[in-house]
Amino acid sequence: MRITNNMLINNMMQSLSGNLMRTQKYFNQLASGKKISLPSDDPIVASKALKLRTDVSEIAQYKRNTDDATAWMDITEATMSQMTDLVHRMKEITNQAANGTNTDEDLLKIREEASELRSQLISLGNATYAGRYIFSGYKTDKPLLNDDGTYNIDVNNSEQIRFEIGIGDNININVPGSDLFNRTIVGASAGNKSEFVDTFDKVIAAMDSDDKSELSKLLGDLDDELGNLLRVRAGLGARMNRVELAAGRLEDDNVNFTKLMSKNEDVDIAEAIMKLQNEENVYRASLATGARVIQPSLVDFLK
Repeated sequence: MRITNNMLINNMMQSLSGNLMRTQKYFNQLASGKKISLPSDDPIVASKALKLRTDVSEIAQYKRNTDDATAWMDITEATMSQMTDLVHRMKEITNQAANGTNTDEDLLKIREEASELRSQLISLGNATYAGRYIFSGYKTDKPLLNDDGTYNIDVNNSEQIRFEIGIGDNININVPGSDLFNRTIVGASAGNKSEFVDTFDKVIAAMDSDDKSELSKLLGDLDDELGNLLRVRAGLGARMNRVELAAGRLEDDNVNFTKLMSKNEDVDIAEAIMKLQNEENVYRASLATGARVIQPSLVDFLK
């Protein structure tokens, strides 16, 4: 077979091109810090990268969900804590009003404070988070209670706002006002009066009439309201603990999956530098060899 100059030159150019492409490959790896820039560079690495990136993205969304759930539940717990303090104070002044040692001026002051506590109870019942009413069930755009203590909306105990905090793991984050403000009735209808507020109204009415026996009886009703409030708080607290555990698990998962993603995608800098240097040496050698392979032309001889 006759070897011509054109064949030598074409073969040399192909070899130079291949060597240059390999040099460029490792240069790109060092510049980007990634093993591949196109899926065709390594389909296996590319497919794993897509799966791991999807997992990390899902974990990030679940973390946002747990943050939102925690914020909602924190404001709910803080509101019910204030309600607990409020009921304790109402019990104190009810007991004070029932002891029979108060002057008319004392009774007036006690009654005024009781009225303020009632107003505060309704205000807490209409508490909001990020512009949404936390005790209004699904109807978060509407307040739960009217000023007279009646329900502004229909609310059912089953109206649970659920957040997904993991794969197949969702949790209700809200407390329906019907469960909190009614001890004996399941659900609440618009126009009906809250049992919680009604108990306060009965206490205020008994203070107005100075009915000490009724005030003593209503202390038991206040204890029942406090017990119901503590029951609801305990249920919320258990769910808060669950969200906290889920948040910790997600944090660990995020670290682990991020490490796996980095191990799959990120280039080993030391190895890439070594391979780049090797390819550079090969390329330089091929250039030197190519210069010797190309024979002088007839023009060179005519000189």
